Amino acid sequence: MTHLTTRRLGILALLALVMAATRFHHFTAIPDASWAVFFLGGFYLRGWTRWAFPLLLALAVGVDYFVITGQGLNFWTHYCVSPAYWFLAPAYLALWLGGLWLARRHTQLSPAAVVAAAASVLVAVSVCYLISNGSFYWLSPSVADPSLGGWVKNLGDWYLPYLANTTLYLAGAAALHLLGTLLFRTLAAHGDRALSR
Repeated sequence: MTHLTTRRLGILALLALVMAATRFHHFTAIPDASWAVFFLGGFYLRGWTRWAFPLLLALAVGVDYFVITGQGLNFWTHYCVSPAYWFLAPAYLALWLGGLWLARRHTQLSPAAVVAAAASVLVAVSVCYLISNGSFYWLSPSVADPSLGGWVKNLGDWYLPYLANTTLYLAGAAALHLLGTLLFRTLAAHGDRALSR
């Protein structure tokens, strides 16, 4: 097994763990990290999209099923599981593609890369939000009398919290990425010095 494969397996396991742990508490004080997880999946697991994306998507549905049925409710009649629920696949794919786009174009830390990261997060989260919120608003029986004005108000009520939550998780991941990179470079430099003595 190559170093890259080992690293990607570790990242996939960590992303799955974070999503499962926070999605289990979707209805409590711990914010759900799923949106950030799919963005980071696209960034770190770009060579594994064909199977890593469906695997994380299946995990998300599995956690939802476990949480809903664990409350004694029927998964298929829960208000979150309407025809709109299945639009989470393209919504999460938008996040994945945002991470993928960023990884393919900006591999070095620079001011341009920071701007690109902010732009890709903003676009990916916005597209994901429009798909997920729009499908729920227009297709879910939970919304009694959908209207364009009502949807615009709904968009305004929930967009910033979703953007802030995702951005907070991604900022934490970026900080860990930078710390890991600096630590790796420091250890490599010490190793090179030791070898040259």
